[in-house]
Amino acid sequence: MAMSTSVTELFGIELPILLAPMAGSAGSALAIAVSSAGGLGSLPCAMLTPEKIRAEMEAIRKGTDGPVNLNFFCHVPPEPDPAREAAWRERLRPFYSEFGIDPDAAPPGGGRNPFNEESCVIVEETRPEVVSFHFGLPDEALMARVREAGAKIIASATTVAEARYLEENGCDAIIAQGAEAGGHRGVFLEPEIATQPGTLALVPQVVDAVSVPVIAAGGICDGRAVAACFMLGASAVQVGTAYLQSPEALTGAGHRDALALARDDRTVLTNVFTGRPARGLLNRFVSEVGPMSDDAPQFPLATAAIGPLRAAAEKAGVSDFSPLWAGQAAALAAPMPAGELTVKLARDAAALLRG
Repeated sequence: MAMSTSVTELFGIELPILLAPMAGSAGSALAIAVSSAGGLGSLPCAMLTPEKIRAEMEAIRKGTDGPVNLNFFCHVPPEPDPAREAAWRERLRPFYSEFGIDPDAAPPGGGRNPFNEESCVIVEETRPEVVSFHFGLPDEALMARVREAGAKIIASATTVAEARYLEENGCDAIIAQGAEAGGHRGVFLEPEIATQPGTLALVPQVVDAVSVPVIAAGGICDGRAVAACFMLGASAVQVGTAYLQSPEALTGAGHRDALALARDDRTVLTNVFTGRPARGLLNRFVSEVGPMSDDAPQFPLATAAIGPLRAAAEKAGVSDFSPLWAGQAAALAAPMPAGELTVKLARDAAALLRG
């Protein structure tokens, strides 16, 4: 089947279904499955070394002829703040003691890399059909090089103001990320997350505000949501949480178990894992330290201190200290192969729209 929209024509895909680039949970296998089914597969690069990105892209090119999206973060790395990071480790000391971990054993660094010269060289080498950005855009010189490499450029907006900024700065399409979405908020102009709109309110206002195609994201786990987004003016949807239980996803066992028990009222925005607001399922760490904590160092420097706790807890078979990223519609997702899910989302939406 095929569903033609301005986004499918722009990206050269058959179905207006984009795989959300979920760092840590999505790799080449998931991207291959979605692209092979006619959607747009995505590879999240923020947590990968340059060598790993190249290896994953080689696997994708061997595994599918479909287009692929490389996704990058565009955060500005903060200046190290040893005092704040030490205070953060001290805040976590009771948890370290519980697992017999030395608080000073946490490695430095944030584990999330922003788009830079090295990233741009990889884009020029691998020539993905689409490049997407989260947390804004890189500087104009890097943007120009990405475009010269033949890639279409898209990025996330959480407000109309951010959408207008992205259009003015050369994006070919805009991802309207509603508050329901799992994972990190794509905010870069509007720091007040409490006032950011949900998908139902955001998408039509972004559609009215910009002239480029709009891709809806947030709370989309079945054909009903896909159809609703098209009715609101979107030309495609970006889906993440619905794919986390697919066999091709890298989702850990504890995360899968939590998703299987997901409810509509069990996700929150929290900054305790990375220092930046992200939506995930409640667990012990979020409940006892957050959901939002002023103690957490700036993104992504909060991450390192959690690493040893997460490793120890997961070794013990619990996900109390793991980031269980998920959107508000996680309970609607059913485990199935990613290619099958991609086709089902499009087919079910098409049937509803015809009706």
